[in-house]
Amino acid sequence: MTLLILGLLLFLGVHSISMLAPGWRTRQIARFGDMGWKGLYSLASVVGLVVLMIGFRDARLAPVLLYVPPLALRHLNALFTLVAFVLFVAAYVPRNHFKARLGHPMLAGVKVWAFGHLLATGMLHDVLLFGAFLLWATTDFVISRRRDRAAGTVYPAGTLRGTLVTIAVGVAAWAFFAFYLHLRWIGVNPMH
Repeated sequence: MTLLILGLLLFLGVHSISMLAPGWRTRQIARFGDMGWKGLYSLASVVGLVVLMIGFRDARLAPVLLYVPPLALRHLNALFTLVAFVLFVAAYVPRNHFKARLGHPMLAGVKVWAFGHLLATGMLHDVLLFGAFLLWATTDFVISRRRDRAAGTVYPAGTLRGTLVTIAVGVAAWAFFAFYLHLRWIGVNPMH
């Protein structure tokens, strides 16, 4: 469990710098240059993610049950995850209605993904992982939206084409992950 917590602190900590210490981040970019900062940021993120994944894998070997979710919630999680995939894709497809409305669809997607998994799982390691991501994404989303309003940020209007591409790519990525990769990478078949 220690590695899981360490990985979460490192990974989410790095991803919280712009939210919690924007001035420090600006000084580091000036010090190391844009590419140098991105390199350090990426390295710390990858290390945090690897430690988090190893910690999660190890924690699954000694599970601690906190609650047993009803089977219906496990199936509902597939829908939550589908929505999350569409929102992840919306962060990258230009001129879609999700980005125009939410501003930060990837953070919204992380919230939906984490919430769905909290409903569907009940082990301590699951609650730590998904609860930490839900807390982080919710906080970052609120702060980012507040920053957007203060700066007068307006996102480009969505188009039907951009929205349809977002949905199509999101659904395809979700299907590939749900029906193929999740079992191979995570060891759990989400469709059972």
